[in-house]
Amino acid sequence: MARLIARRLIQALATIFIVVTIAFALGRLSGSPAALLLSENASREQIDALNASLGFDQPLWKQYVDYLIGIVARGDFGDSYRQSGVPSMQLVLERVPASLQLGAAGLIAGVLLATLAAVAVHLTRSTGLRATLLTVGAARQAVPDFFFGLLLVLVFSVGLGLLPSLGNRDPLAIIMPAATIATAQFVVYLRLLDNSLGEQARLDYTRTAYARGENRFRVVVSEMLPNAVLPVMTVAGISLGSFLGGLVIVENVFAWPGLGQLMLSAVYARDFPVVQSGLIVVAALFILSNALVDVLSALVDPRVRTLA
Repeated sequence: MARLIARRLIQALATIFIVVTIAFALGRLSGSPAALLLSENASREQIDALNASLGFDQPLWKQYVDYLIGIVARGDFGDSYRQSGVPSMQLVLERVPASLQLGAAGLIAGVLLATLAAVAVHLTRSTGLRATLLTVGAARQAVPDFFFGLLLVLVFSVGLGLLPSLGNRDPLAIIMPAATIATAQFVVYLRLLDNSLGEQARLDYTRTAYARGENRFRVVVSEMLPNAVLPVMTVAGISLGSFLGGLVIVENVFAWPGLGQLMLSAVYARDFPVVQSGLIVVAALFILSNALVDVLSALVDPRVRTLA
């Protein structure tokens, strides 16, 4: 286990370094920030003065070295261009809790829904129920998140007036964005659990449990299900990148004050330090989640520890 954790830590540090380098390159490929921040009537002297104050008049290699030193030595990711004197990472970290709250709610709800559906299918042995759930789940996945979110707003906020549609001031405001995320993930986890439970049903320990006279509910829930969750854990960690990308859309549909909304507004405002800091935080969350999945998988399945 210690070797597995050490290996994942080294991989995480290497990945973070690559992400920081990409974030630096993207900020420079966008051109001179002064030309974007100043008005169209700005003189060449004003543009040069702002570039000098931001360090863009230095050679590219020196900008890169200074950027790395600032991050490693001082934790300095640069100040926001649009909010002078405010660290970009501070703005990003202020939004992370709201995104984690929404993302966790949507992820947990999606996994729970898929688990209940898969268990119901295997308890009833109903092919019709399986086909219905998979068809409904596939139909939902075919609908873009922004369109599904707008439909929820139209029905439950505008039509019925039951749920708030904007912001996170009301505790009920999380229901519709979390439902949008959960239903989009539902069919993926349902297919994984259904296939995994089907494989477990054909193994010797399952037949032995039935031979001992154990009832079907106990066999499926207590013995088969714990062994079937490993693929779901693995895919959940791998798909977190696209999951976080989906949060950007959902947060903007519901005006949820999270990281996705901040990064999109920063892109529109050409506030590149905020975009860079947001990219680094998203990458760190992705790496951390995958590392936790690896460790949990090793705890659940001893074969993973052997392979590591």
